[in-house]
Amino acid sequence: MHWIIFCTDKPGAVALREANTPKHRAYLESGPITLVTSGPLVDDAGENKIGSFFLVEAQTRGEVEAFNRNDPLFAAGLWDEVRIHRFHRRVG
Repeated sequence: MHWIIFCTDKPGAVALREANTPKHRAYLESGPITLVTSGPLVDDAGENKIGSFFLVEAQTRGEVEAFNRNDPLFAAGLWDEVRIHRFHRRVG
């Protein structure tokens, strides 16, 4: 099953994001879940990171929630909102 994790940063959290990005990347590279794609959300100008997007494969919502809770960006308190939804992949 595919799942989308859509996270929006707290306002003014640029320094918090930058300070925790190396730990976040190391966590993703450790392979705690199958990542289809992921990356930062940016503003319309493409200049400022404003959140995070993940498309993952997992059998249960609980696996996805655990993956998100263990992310260093979550632990750092970066995200203002986290939304998790099942996703029916049609193309690609």
